[in-house]
Amino acid sequence: MDIESLAPVVDSILEAAETRGGGGDRLSVSPHSFPDAVEAAAADGRVPVIAEIKPTSPTTTGERTEDSVVLAEQMVEGGATALSVLTEPSHFGGSPEALDRVREAVEVPVLRKDFILREEQLDTVAADMVLLIARFLNDLDRMVDAARERGFQVLVETHTATEVEAAIEAGADIVGVNNRDLTKLEVDLETFEEVAPTVPEDVLLVAESGIGSQRDVERMQAAGADALLVGSAIMDGDVTANTRRLVTTEGHDT
Repeated sequence: MDIESLAPVVDSILEAAETRGGGGDRLSVSPHSFPDAVEAAAADGRVPVIAEIKPTSPTTTGERTEDSVVLAEQMVEGGATALSVLTEPSHFGGSPEALDRVREAVEVPVLRKDFILREEQLDTVAADMVLLIARFLNDLDRMVDAARERGFQVLVETHTATEVEAAIEAGADIVGVNNRDLTKLEVDLETFEEVAPTVPEDVLLVAESGIGSQRDVERMQAAGADALLVGSAIMDGDVTANTRRLVTTEGHDT
């Protein structure tokens, strides 16, 4: 685990994650296919967007207090291809219970977004896909295997070409490139543009963080993104309208 020079709040998040256990019994899930959902959205003329239910965040102000299921249904109404649900409680206001309820309520794939550090933490709650952050896992290949053994699809998050290499060596077939630098919490869309060419063409590529306008969407797609993970730009305001604005390929804003 590379934890040198992390932003203090990220250190705090990791410390909290270290203390959280797993859910007990080993999970076995039958996931909705995320690659199939991405293909279907593109065929339907929609930008494949993973809309994120994020009640609060260390990098934003305010808090959304609506029921997670209501937010999820609004995102799907707006055209979201998949949903991401925060289950980290201390810094993001999420919970495994919220994810469980959302997954029961919608038919699209649901990603569990959390800082998963140990195998037993995979057994906290069923989801269609789990996030594993390459930077924080020295045993990434084992964690990818452990997640797949439970039936999860795996989104491996990276930030550098070196982390992409580690993800591919671990067998990742869905890779995210996070535009947010966890050392300073700064966002730069050039990160994706620089790192994306190192991802093999047969890997499903997700652009994460900092995507707020249709211009950003076009920029990420031009750089090779197959799908986009969007949180704050959707959660800030009318969730349905914000989702629809980003998934629509006509009437682009600036």
